[in-house]
Amino acid sequence: MRTSRLQLLAAAGVAVASLALTACQDGTGTRDEGASASQPVASAPSDASSQAPKESASGSGGNDSSANGSSGDAAGTGDSGGKGSSAGKGSSAGKGSASGGSDDAPASFNPCNGSNTSVTAEPVSRPVNHMLITVENTGSQNCDLTYYPVLRFDEMQWVPQPIEDSKPQAVVTLAPGESAYAGVVLSAADGSGSGGATGKKLTVGFQGRTPNSDGGPAAIPSLPAKGVYYDSSLTVTYWQSSMDDALAH
Repeated sequence: MRTSRLQLLAAAGVAVASLALTACQDGTGTRDEGASASQPVASAPSDASSQAPKESASGSGGNDSSANGSSGDAAGTGDSGGKGSSAGKGSSAGKGSASGGSDDAPASFNPCNGSNTSVTAEPVSRPVNHMLITVENTGSQNCDLTYYPVLRFDEMQWVPQPIEDSKPQAVVTLAPGESAYAGVVLSAADGSGSGGATGKKLTVGFQGRTPNSDGGPAAIPSLPAKGVYYDSSLTVTYWQSSMDDALAH
């Protein structure tokens, strides 16, 4: 009785072991392990998708449309920069100020000089010790005589000063064929001058729009064969429209 009971328990243990072995061989446990292993794999796409915006934000992602969109925005910014260049157009105001400066200058200025005039220099009997310089416009356009003639005898190292009382109210303008004059005080009538000399050659210089500026080629009028005597009293008038005004000083 006890022996058959032991045999029955042994047979039951073998049956349980067989069932366990059969369960291990049917793949049920493997599927459970596979399912648990697939969870990290399933989470990988979600992790990758969370990194994708970071890549597109850095511009290295595969989301070309978003990258192009951001480029398009940048292009738009560039356009706004172009609008900013319209401020450069505002610099045309500077050009306006430049033209305003030119409007303040004389409308036209054509200096009289040795290239468009004929110049003579002749001593006169009255007043004594005076010489008259005559300038005739030989050109085809009006020309302007500014300030006073710049005189130089031979290699003289100083410039005769103007007679300020002779300064006219306006610039002398000569039409073609017209003449203007300047009077030259050669020496002191009372003999008070010093450093007297006889000039054989006279150069008449012309001034430009501003004092002491270059007005163009000088003229060299003929002098009497014996020359012209002058001393430290040598002075000259401003250009005058009439001969009488030129010799009145």
